[in-house]
Amino acid sequence: MSDFDLPVAFHFSVSFTGSGPSISDAAFQEVSGLESSIEVEPLVEGGENRFVHQLPKPAKRNSIVLKRGLTASSSGLVKWCKNTLEGDFAKKIEPKNLVISLLDEEGDPVATWSIGNAYPIKWSVGGFDAMKNELAIETIELAATTLKRDK
Repeated sequence: MSDFDLPVAFHFSVSFTGSGPSISDAAFQEVSGLESSIEVEPLVEGGENRFVHQLPKPAKRNSIVLKRGLTASSSGLVKWCKNTLEGDFAKKIEPKNLVISLLDEEGDPVATWSIGNAYPIKWSVGGFDAMKNELAIETIELAATTLKRDK
C-alpha cells in the first residue's frame, strides 16, 4: 500500500483471546466504538480572568459494539455472552482481549486496535418484521479496560 492509498472501512477482521469459551466465529457486519477521550474539569483561579484552567480527568472509553447475523447457540461468542449475561454472577466474568484490524486489498493490516479485558454488557437482537426481507441481526456491546491503536 502506498502513502496515497486510503483504506476502505468494509474490509476488517476481529479476533478474540482469553479464557472461557473459544471464539472462532468472529465475522461481523459492523464494528463501532473505537473511541477514547479525556474529559476535563474546569478550574477557575482567583484573580485570573483571562482563562479557566482545564484539568484532565482519567481517559474514557466507549463501549465496543459488534453487529452480525444471528448465529446458533453453539457459537463460542454466544456461549461467552450467555455465561456473562445470563449467569447471574454464579460464575466469574471471563474477560477477553480483542484485536480489530482494518485490512488492505491483500488482507494485510493497515491499522490495528487492541482492546483489553473486554466483556459483554449488552446483547440484543433486532426486531422481527414480517414485511421486511432482512437478516436477523444480533448486537453485542462490550465494556473494556484498555483501547490502544497499535498500528
